[in-house]
Amino acid sequence: MRSNALVPELAVSDWRKSRSFYCDVIGFDVRYERPEEGFSYLVLDGGELMIDQIGLGRTFTVAGAPIERPYGRGLNLQLRVPDLDVVLRRLELANIPLYLPLEEKWYRRNGKEVGNRQFVVADPDGYLVRPFEDLGERASSAIR
Repeated sequence: MRSNALVPELAVSDWRKSRSFYCDVIGFDVRYERPEEGFSYLVLDGGELMIDQIGLGRTFTVAGAPIERPYGRGLNLQLRVPDLDVVLRRLELANIPLYLPLEEKWYRRNGKEVGNRQFVVADPDGYLVRPFEDLGERASSAIR
């Protein structure tokens, strides 16, 4: 079993609450976990993520820096999902508000544009997650 070259590990305040958010709402599956450490390794359609409860097992901190919400300031995790509408329905049922609303966004890449149908939601600790569906490519509309 080979993992991705880069797998983020999020320090979380309540492992069970975070695992429920990522699995029950976003759609991840648990590859393996160590409950006694508050740790889960999660997978979704090629994406991989680790969550680790602060204060159980090993906690990575920066000396002198407080651990306070929202965590991950300045970071958002883009995640391709198989069905964006399913994730939106689960968020609505769980009464979890969107941080940024659903949008269709096109990004210039070299001489073309690539499209995402996406939104941003904050997890229970304030990490921003940007689930998206790929809209493909189109000719660039940038003025040269």
